[in-house]
Amino acid sequence: MHLSIIIPAFNEERLIEQCLQSVYASLAANSQPGFTSEIIVVDNNSTDNTASLARQAGARVVFEPVNQIGRARNAGAAEATGDWMLFVDADSILNPELLADILQLIEGGKYVGCGSAIRMEGLPWWADGVLKLWTVTSVVFRWAAGALVVSRSDAFRDVGGFDQELYAADEVILSQKLKKWGQQRGLQFVILTKHPLESSARKVQLYSGREIAGQILRVILRPRRTLQDKKHLSVWYDGRR
Repeated sequence: MHLSIIIPAFNEERLIEQCLQSVYASLAANSQPGFTSEIIVVDNNSTDNTASLARQAGARVVFEPVNQIGRARNAGAAEATGDWMLFVDADSILNPELLADILQLIEGGKYVGCGSAIRMEGLPWWADGVLKLWTVTSVVFRWAAGALVVSRSDAFRDVGGFDQELYAADEVILSQKLKKWGQQRGLQFVILTKHPLESSARKVQLYSGREIAGQILRVILRPRRTLQDKKHLSVWYDGRR
């Protein structure tokens, strides 16, 4: 089995090395005969040292000029050679136990893909409540969080990858498409919860509760209009790091 690990990155010079170190450590801890991997970092038009730091760490770097998370993920997928793809955000830390769970799922042959529960340290009470609500929603509806999505490569390509009309929530649409693809073939899509992915809580530190609440409200009230225009998605696209 050959696994492609794809990391979209926009101005992530502060965190990309830590992310890559966690990926290498997780791969080393799960080394086994017949298991190979590749690491692809997608430089999504960064203006900092993200690309050079990724290359120095040993990753293959590809460039996507349009600043959009779905395009960045798809650009990495277009270069991937693995039987399976694992998309993980550059501000996240992959742990060996989670990768072990993913590999066990793959080897079981009963799944089209998976997502993971997310853990964030140092959240204020209201943000912790939002994360817990998302976790329940994610598990019940089997919607992957964008921080980690795993898919069979053939299924990913058959359903058209991430929706490039959307600037956010494209992972939810992909989850729905993969579930449908899997159901037609007797395969499942699940959310792993035993060893959550650690992801950065920086948005809560960089944005006020009012800004985040306003962003969520816009998505709820005008989902299509908001998700199709990054000008309405400042929490994702205004560049604060």
